[in-house]
Amino acid sequence: MDKFSHFDEQGRSRMVDVSEKEDTKRIAVAKGEVKVSAKTLELIKDDEIEKGDVLEVARVAGIMGVKKTPDLIPMCHPLAVSGIDIEFKIIDTEGIIEIIATTKITAKTGVEMESLTAVSTAALTIYDMCKAVDKAMEIGEIKLLKKTGGKSGTYLSDELVGKIAAIYRGDERGQPKEKIESVTIQQDYGLEGDIHAQTGKHQVSLLAVDSVTKYANPEVELGTFEANIITEGIDLFKLQLGTKLKLGSDIILEIKQIGKDDQRMEDHYLAMYQEGIFARVLEGGELKTGDRLEVLL
Repeated sequence: MDKFSHFDEQGRSRMVDVSEKEDTKRIAVAKGEVKVSAKTLELIKDDEIEKGDVLEVARVAGIMGVKKTPDLIPMCHPLAVSGIDIEFKIIDTEGIIEIIATTKITAKTGVEMESLTAVSTAALTIYDMCKAVDKAMEIGEIKLLKKTGGKSGTYLSDELVGKIAAIYRGDERGQPKEKIESVTIQQDYGLEGDIHAQTGKHQVSLLAVDSVTKYANPEVELGTFEANIITEGIDLFKLQLGTKLKLGSDIILEIKQIGKDDQRMEDHYLAMYQEGIFARVLEGGELKTGDRLEVLL
């Protein structure tokens, strides 16, 4: 599309006619964040903000915001939304409350604006609830993460998509792993031939390249980090427990642990135990270097 659809041939504003379009299942996921002081974050977590339960009030406000979207955004169609879900993730180290809104519908047009409005309304509500103790709060990073359905198909934000930079496998504990170009990952087990493969929750370990450069000398061989898979493009350690990752065309992993308690402080251990993730294999398959990595929402 090379022109804005909300203007007719005479340049007049209009609501787009979608009457000839087919009803399809559509999902939109948006996110935003509120940055607060450490003191404010503790007050929120301990439910000590005078106005009440900040996140639950913000959740309700976000849901109400979805319903009010066509009243706030001039050219939005009134829609019979079928589902709204709002989640919060607290990132203690950065003083950030992340807001994720998912809106679902079966209709002739999408719900991107509804999800964005939900996030915006929830963020403003957090500010309102906490402004008596923290007027320096910042609202930011409001964006669309994902949309599905409709003529334009699926959209994924860059932060949900990465790639497999390297694969490592080892047959002895405490020793560097060997770099390989491809491997079979077995369901509910791990990498074929890897010493850490098991029928437990820590079947595959992953580490982002950015975490390597943050903690270690770039000349250190990646196989010493004890990670099976080195990735690019996604901040793995910022993901939540339970997040699902798709590797290649078939493999699905579920994050079971982020970081690990360990007394060894060498650079190559520190990176893995600070920001490495450990996952269980929900669905197996073949994996090779360069394959696509996607965060599933």
